Amino acid sequence: MKKVKTVGKNTKRFITGIVHIRATFNNTFVNVTDVCGNTLYQTSVGACGFSGSRKSTPYAAGKVADSAAKKVIERFGMKVVSVIIRGPGFGAEAAVKALRNCGLTVTSIADKTAIPHNGCRLRKKRRV
Repeated sequence: MKKVKTVGKNTKRFITGIVHIRATFNNTFVNVTDVCGNTLYQTSVGACGFSGSRKSTPYAAGKVADSAAKKVIERFGMKVVSVIIRGPGFGAEAAVKALRNCGLTVTSIADKTAIPHNGCRLRKKRRV
């Protein structure tokens, strides 16, 4: 593991990390991992108190990214992150802006949304 310092008994300090943002049409999930992929903190818009149609707004996605960034900075002292975005939702850009506004340095943004290369077979054509 790179750049890991032990402070106190069981607290580890991670300077760099990866933020995975999964933005769907109904919700936004934020998962913060270290560089090896071990989850440090995860949350979603629904877990932050939003419900119904308010979960799919960019404002809610910004709030959840803001809370995740503050927790990670407080617990682990993280300063530098790279962002991986998945999904077609509206909250991805707002979440990245919120991460930057919290004081995290974003080194890279990668969009890894799955795109079907021809996809599943269509239903048979309807004959009228």
